[in-house]
Amino acid sequence: MKSYKLTIAYDGSHYSGWQTQDHKPSVAGALNKAFSNVFKHEMRILGASRTDAGVHALGQVARIKTDLIIAADRLKWAWNNALPGDITIRSLEEVADTFNPFCNVETKIYHYHFFVERPLPFIQRYGYFYPYKIDFDLLKKALNFFVGTHDFASFRNSEDTRENTIRTIDAISLEYLPRYKAYRITVIGQKFLRHMIRRIVGASLHIATKGISTFPLLQKVMDARNPAHTLPNAPAQGLMLYKIMYKTML
Repeated sequence: MKSYKLTIAYDGSHYSGWQTQDHKPSVAGALNKAFSNVFKHEMRILGASRTDAGVHALGQVARIKTDLIIAADRLKWAWNNALPGDITIRSLEEVADTFNPFCNVETKIYHYHFFVERPLPFIQRYGYFYPYKIDFDLLKKALNFFVGTHDFASFRNSEDTRENTIRTIDAISLEYLPRYKAYRITVIGQKFLRHMIRRIVGASLHIATKGISTFPLLQKVMDARNPAHTLPNAPAQGLMLYKIMYKTML
């Protein structure tokens, strides 16, 4: 049995998420199907991040285990040729059996893109069109509110039932991408709750639109530890898993 580490990019628009689900298309499911069709072998795949429906990735990391005997470069080439056009294996290398994509994560980097003017059709599925007036200084202030270690229970999906909701955001930044007429919010941290980044972005955009008088609402919502609040959840299409970095390759 051999183990391989994969770095995968995908357009999540037409998938129910990374995780295999019954009767719904998923990224892991498409990878499994293509592998089986080409190699007539079974494999087990484990992804580092269970991205939700509609979320994209440039640097998803996964591990597969298989008894197929084939060179890594041939495996990557043949597998890629069998995949749908919205999924690409960017790299594939043999690793020790002890490698687990969940373990020894140093940091995950996510990008959230949004537009303030109607985007071109070729890029609209990769960002959130937000046609309201934004106070960008207030937006930066709202985003910075979330930096550090906090209890993010209020900024998760209500179906996320994990008991430990304390997370640390190392940095959040905002930049403009003139080529695409898009804004990029970069969020860096080791791990996140389900919908956490989207809820942070949605809340921050709301505050930046409504004005400084609504800023105290962020602390009130954070302290309540209840995801059932009225601050919006930004849509999935703007979110992309950009990169995952590891402390070691154990």
